[in-house]
Amino acid sequence: MTTARKRTSPANFHVGLLEDHEPRLVTLIEALRAASPLDGHDYERLARRHGRGDGAFRKSEIIYAYRKLAGRYGWSEGEEAFIAKIRMKPVRTGSGVAPVTVLTRPHPCPGRCVFCPSDVKMPKSYLSMEPGAQRAARNHFDPYRQTWNRLRALFHNGHRLDKVELIILGGTFTAYPEPYRIWFVKRCLDALNEFHAAAGAGDPPHLGPPEPLPLADPERLLGRPGATYNQVLREHLAEHPARDESARSDALALAQRRNETAALRCVGLSVETRPDALGHARDLVALRRLGVTKVQIGYQSLDDRVLAECERGHDVAASRRATLLLREGGFKVQAHWMPNLPGSTPEDDVRDFQRLFADPDFRPDELKIYPLCLIESSPLMQRAGARGWKAYSEPELLFVLAEALAATPRYCRLTRVIRDIPSHDILAGNRTSNLRERVEALLREQGRATRDIRARQIRRPVCDLAELILEPLEYEVGSGREIFLQGVTPQDELVGFLRLSLPERRSPIAELEDSAVIREVHVYGHLAGLASGEPGAAQHLGLGRLLIDQARAIAARRGYRNLAVISAIGTREYYRRRGFSGDGLYQHARLDPL
Repeated sequence: MTTARKRTSPANFHVGLLEDHEPRLVTLIEALRAASPLDGHDYERLARRHGRGDGAFRKSEIIYAYRKLAGRYGWSEGEEAFIAKIRMKPVRTGSGVAPVTVLTRPHPCPGRCVFCPSDVKMPKSYLSMEPGAQRAARNHFDPYRQTWNRLRALFHNGHRLDKVELIILGGTFTAYPEPYRIWFVKRCLDALNEFHAAAGAGDPPHLGPPEPLPLADPERLLGRPGATYNQVLREHLAEHPARDESARSDALALAQRRNETAALRCVGLSVETRPDALGHARDLVALRRLGVTKVQIGYQSLDDRVLAECERGHDVAASRRATLLLREGGFKVQAHWMPNLPGSTPEDDVRDFQRLFADPDFRPDELKIYPLCLIESSPLMQRAGARGWKAYSEPELLFVLAEALAATPRYCRLTRVIRDIPSHDILAGNRTSNLRERVEALLREQGRATRDIRARQIRRPVCDLAELILEPLEYEVGSGREIFLQGVTPQDELVGFLRLSLPERRSPIAELEDSAVIREVHVYGHLAGLASGEPGAAQHLGLGRLLIDQARAIAARRGYRNLAVISAIGTREYYRRRGFSGDGLYQHARLDPL
């Protein structure tokens, strides 16, 4: 009789699992296969009944066992069909892509905002105990290891990985040295290019033990009144010179070409920055050479008085210029906005939020809302009393957020309503983790609802293309006109959409001269494989092709001679099949006059 092993850590997936527990796992898997339908209650009941000595099996362990044992036991359904029944956190890939978030290493920040956490072990504004920050620290901020291990976790929990959205966080990305930025993106792509299912259970290939990255001591900041994040970090970097973290553009280009046809493709690349760190066409060119398609940009407020009170370091005009520049380059704009900043009130915040969408110069495509929380390492900790700042009460915060959610337009995706800060790091401010649910419940009580993209996206596994309605929603933006072309069901479930930019001014990028620009094509539904033929799967209805054809017709009618697309690295092949060509910053299709 074997002795049950201690559960393994995420770094050593399922070592010895079948050796110790194969009979129990086989019994459990067969019970799960026989259960039809299988809801959450049924799953929990079966998992408890057929568990291991020290508790229930993890879903990742069940999936691992199924993959290893299916041939031996003659389980007839396909792997994906079984995994779909029990998939852990299906919302992770419910938007049609597998998101992989990685963090850059700590680096001096050009800002000095009083509300910003200053954990010198992390990139500016991030905290050591945030889940993503912990993953980055475990991997010593190495982009290859972060990407590989995140892919491995998703794989073991039953998620498809064909289409990856790479999200690079770490404060002001454009403030990092260019060789580091090139190297960071290249190494992320290397991990995508080399990861495959057979290797998914193991460690990253061709790598020895990770090289530790010495981190600054937080006591050097907290124990020195008047010291700043940048000062402490520069002192630390002088004492601990950075390891070689640079790459040439030609090496990045090679990794990009490999990814165009890789099994795991980067179908979206996002970075974040400040408005005042993005001011020239050359900044757009540099981002496009990396393959960036979306930029997260911190407005925080559209009130110059509040920005000055927060020592933000830029004014509203800088946010206006940066947004215009990004739109002219075809990028998706994901704004960050913060209620409860020093100098503001709940009523001020409601008016400020309304400006986000009333002013054509803003109108972001996506939005993250981060109510201010008081963190010990933030400069506001020493100044809160002097500035008269206090956290909103729960009714005040719910009031602001309810007005914000109700006012978010149909073309915008409200991605977040809170920052994922551990409650023990919050000295004052919201600690409710399900704040969005609370706000949505309040709206229902008031007979209102939010109709943003996230609220309407389809969550059914299948639908019929014939039932879809194509609705163009047109609105003015700073660079001209924007059309949000959406495919919806009769119940107003959003199945897919296309963002088409119709500029009315000369682009700062010569390649976009006389061009309408497709800034995004997105089809919802659980991530389907690149060559999947799943009948009725939302991602393989042909909706993307239909949306592109409509965009061609609209742009031609408006007199444009060329249709450009800001394609991601891993979508270039898709657009080539749709008639687009070119190896520059964008892909292009000529339009016939109508």
